[in-house]
Amino acid sequence: MKKFILILLMCLFLNANSQNICKTDICVVEFNAGWNKANSVDWLSKLDDCSVKRINIDKGDWAKKYNIVVVPTIIIFNGKEVKRYQADLSFTMAATRKEVQEEVDELIMSDF
Repeated sequence: MKKFILILLMCLFLNANSQNICKTDICVVEFNAGWNKANSVDWLSKLDDCSVKRINIDKGDWAKKYNIVVVPTIIIFNGKEVKRYQADLSFTMAATRKEVQEEVDELIMSDF
């Protein structure tokens, strides 16, 4: 019985943690694929006041879980998805650093 409870608790813990893709309040995530690495967003690490993460959808069920239909896709999270930016037909990101930073700044200001 103790093993069953332990396994159940582990499953609940893993499931709860898998819902939160980021470890900070405001997080910007770029989802891309290995075949499109040349079109990775080069300014992602230059964003201020948020954490950033890059996820390769070739591994795991990221595309299904986050409904990624085109790469790269940038999603801003603040506990949940706040804003999504998707690539154009050439598989390059149309959104600019300024646009994404403005959305992050608005999230920060909305806390006050």
